[in-house]
Amino acid sequence: MFLKKKESFDVEKYWKEYETSIGEKVLAKSLGQYLSGWTEYTQSLWGLAIATSGGFRFHHFPHEGWLMAISRTTTGGEAPKEKTFFIPNDSITAIKLILEKCWWKKILTPAHPTLVIHCYINGEEREIMVETDKSAVSVVEALSYRNGQSLQSDNSGIG
Repeated sequence: MFLKKKESFDVEKYWKEYETSIGEKVLAKSLGQYLSGWTEYTQSLWGLAIATSGGFRFHHFPHEGWLMAISRTTTGGEAPKEKTFFIPNDSITAIKLILEKCWWKKILTPAHPTLVIHCYINGEEREIMVETDKSAVSVVEALSYRNGQSLQSDNSGIG
């Protein structure tokens, strides 16, 4: 037969394989957009904000639209590459989730929660910022618990 049934994506299997590949347990995850703080990446990136038993991971999966793929193949450009970074638990000094408190700002502007991680990387203090959705509360809770901190939530507003 010409038509082949597409296999369904097994989410549990994917996360077990992911844990095996990184050698850590995934505690919580949220969709997010990396904004700033990691010097190797100067542009915003969509990906997953992941709390693991070892620390915080951001994982950007490469993607490109059909128009970009055609353009790349005709010009000889490179395909997008996977981008990740990792912050070990012992390098994290503070974690907070900034939520917009002002009701009228919530209505007039898209004020997404912002995950802010203060850490030391190679002896340099950094502030990593990732715009997320409300499911990031579980990421913050997991990281706070692993680092012996209480949950910090800044409701003073983003703007």
